[in-house]
Amino acid sequence: MKNNHYDRMRKIILTCMIVVPAIPFFLALYIGHFYFTAALERGTLASMQRIVHDHRGMIEAFLQERRADLEFVIQSYAFEVLRQPDTLHMVFTNLQKTSNAFVDIGVFDQEGLHVAYQGPYSLAGKQYGSEPWFLSVMNKGYYISNIFLGFRNVPHFVIALTREENGRQWAIRSTIDPDAFSEIVKNVRIGTTGEAFILDAEGRFQTERRSGGRLMEQDPNGVRYGSWHEGIRTFIASDGAGQTYVNATTWLKENQWMLVVRQNRADAFAALNRARSLIILITIIGGAAILLTAFFLTDQIVRRLKGVDAEKEELEEKLIRTHRLAELGEMSAGFAHEINNPLQIVRSEEALMKMNFDEMVEEGTLDPEKEGVKEIRDSLTQIKLQLNRCAGITQAILKFGRKTETKVERVDLKAFIPEVVSMVSKKAEVHGIALEQRVAPDTPAINGDSGQLQQVLLNLINNAMDAILDAHGTENGRLEIVVHGWRENRVEIRVTDNGCGITPENQTRIFSPFFTTKPVGKGTGLGLSICYGIIGNMGGV
Repeated sequence: MKNNHYDRMRKIILTCMIVVPAIPFFLALYIGHFYFTAALERGTLASMQRIVHDHRGMIEAFLQERRADLEFVIQSYAFEVLRQPDTLHMVFTNLQKTSNAFVDIGVFDQEGLHVAYQGPYSLAGKQYGSEPWFLSVMNKGYYISNIFLGFRNVPHFVIALTREENGRQWAIRSTIDPDAFSEIVKNVRIGTTGEAFILDAEGRFQTERRSGGRLMEQDPNGVRYGSWHEGIRTFIASDGAGQTYVNATTWLKENQWMLVVRQNRADAFAALNRARSLIILITIIGGAAILLTAFFLTDQIVRRLKGVDAEKEELEEKLIRTHRLAELGEMSAGFAHEINNPLQIVRSEEALMKMNFDEMVEEGTLDPEKEGVKEIRDSLTQIKLQLNRCAGITQAILKFGRKTETKVERVDLKAFIPEVVSMVSKKAEVHGIALEQRVAPDTPAINGDSGQLQQVLLNLINNAMDAILDAHGTENGRLEIVVHGWRENRVEIRVTDNGCGITPENQTRIFSPFFTTKPVGKGTGLGLSICYGIIGNMGGV
């Protein structure tokens, strides 16, 4: 039953010590992880949005600057002047100084005939009247094309503008180097996998992509970035190769091109993954610490409870034994009182017998010289001696067990010490202990309760005898009681023996109640504690 009680207690304590700290610990980790994840995701998406916004502005600024360069040319020169080879060469040279993105320049009449050309290809004299870009620029006044092949059969895109002169329209067109333009777009570095590229409305690449994607091709992984939308859109999607990306898209060039900035999700949220790993590690370590601490403290608590219960049981046993000793003391005093009455009768009878015996001797009825008469006289003497001894013992028992209030009186130690020693002298003799008492002649009387002082000395002497018997048995035992005056009008009573002594670790505990080094049943642990209290109450140390 008791083991079951401790098992139940262990389970309750262990459960409380695990659950109580675990709930706030894991709750704090969960809340921290939730808000940290949300903040980091928002921060990552916001960073990509800023990159897209800045990159869009840079690309649009590039296109606007190239358009402005051509706008300056077409407004600065008449058709007939600009179509001259020398003039067009000079203009093209100046354009390339402005930006090395210009590949060539050409002049077109109202029918689309390429009347003048400066560049690496032989395009003069070609007819572009039916080409989509020419029709569009003649209609709108300017045009920025998508990537196309054209007569040169090489991917490129053009910027074209028109001017009306003398009732007729004419146009200029410049090819922009797609590689130089792609470098501007690809100049985006986000982590290790971030990249940027441009798609047209049909999903064809207008710039090359670092992770794979050639000009004018459809995205080989089949990612759908959606239709036109305002502003910047962010989303997470997987491509055909099973890779998941964080994407940010926006439209530019009058909503004909889509700028895409994307980053591998694992790379984008690398800090989050590291934080999650750290949180998992903290969870494991924290959980293990909680479990180990709970098991350790639970064992300590249960062990301490078992110890307390054992001490409680031992204390109860000692209290029972003490109560029995107290009852035995009361019974001893009663027995002594009851014995004392018959002793008084025997003493009276002994006195009567002695008186009759003496009278008979005086009258001559008995011959005092006869051997039998002498033996009777010796027997009467021995009876009187033993009666006096029994009377002394019963008086000592009555005095020791008497329940009286503390009564302070003058105690003459010169007479008191021999009286106490006489009570234990026979016991010392039986156990082979040499008992010596030395009371200095000038020892002054003290103020105290003689009964309580007797109890203290008897306890010290009995303890000394027990220690002697443990160390020497019934041979070579020595017990000494020394009394002499001390400083400040005090008296020192010293009880010394050659017994087993007290170990250093127990010397600080000898006055603790119920502390004893004796086996169970042979000591209560109350003797020295009571002695300490008695001496203190009498003003001693």
